[in-house]
Amino acid sequence: MSFTVYKSSAGSGKTFALVKEYLTIVLPSPEKFRHILAITFTNKAANEMKERIILSLKEIAGMNDNPNAKAVKYIVPDVSEYSGLSPQTLAVNAEKVLNSILHDYSDFAICTIDSFVHRVIRSFAFDLHLPLNFDVEMDTDELISKVVDI
Repeated sequence: MSFTVYKSSAGSGKTFALVKEYLTIVLPSPEKFRHILAITFTNKAANEMKERIILSLKEIAGMNDNPNAKAVKYIVPDVSEYSGLSPQTLAVNAEKVLNSILHDYSDFAICTIDSFVHRVIRSFAFDLHLPLNFDVEMDTDELISKVVDI
């Protein structure tokens, strides 16, 4: 297993690179979508990643209807070369991934750092002696006041 960090300025194509990386993993093996965790800083970034992945999967699945779609032109050739699979096989697999995501959306793990940590803590709530239905509350004014005092 390897980790890759993408760091660059706004508008430089990070989201496109991440979507392409995601699709490079799942298109050859559609069941792998359950084994990918993408963590972002903001809800907006997480939602944009999800939207772009789903849009790209739709474009690839329907590549015969729209061969000029962005994902078909810029992602399929690279994934096909990398995986050795034909574009038609990738289209079939894109449909499988889309169906899997729609049926098990909770396994489509693209989230913020906060929500990921919350999930982990909730999973271990019993071991941590926390109530199973705990809530996280943040009083930002109080927090800022404490930080300023420190």
